[in-house]
Amino acid sequence: MTEEIVFDCLHAEIINYCLDDKENDFSTLEYIGFTTGYRLIERLTRDVNRFKDELETIKFICTDFWTLIYKKQVDNLRTNNQGMYVVQDKAFRFLTRISPGSKQLQHAPKFVAFTCGLVRGALSNLGITSTVTAEVQSIPACRFHIEVNRN
Repeated sequence: MTEEIVFDCLHAEIINYCLDDKENDFSTLEYIGFTTGYRLIERLTRDVNRFKDELETIKFICTDFWTLIYKKQVDNLRTNNQGMYVVQDKAFRFLTRISPGSKQLQHAPKFVAFTCGLVRGALSNLGITSTVTAEVQSIPACRFHIEVNRN
């Protein structure tokens, strides 16, 4: 319980620090998430056999990786089998303490930018180049869109 409170407070302070004068520039927040995800997945997969394919890797992110960070698995994973994945968390941790409403909805992007970077960094370390974006239509639910770049 204590570690969760510390993590939540640290996340809030990172947001305040990164967005002090730049209200809509989430690039620093996303980059901190990227480097954190890159390092975390290295430790988490140290003793795990390599994944056989892209889908298995994404499933690992949605189960083990998500559970390590958010203490729960994602609620839903969908794919079009062409490199696009949608990860849904119906009670995303960083949005659960925000009151629902249209005014608060405009502040949601700053609470999901770190996680977009976290997922992108983890996938990058596992050999998958991707673009990760988030969509919040109603608080506290969030959808993360993962588009795998196959170049």
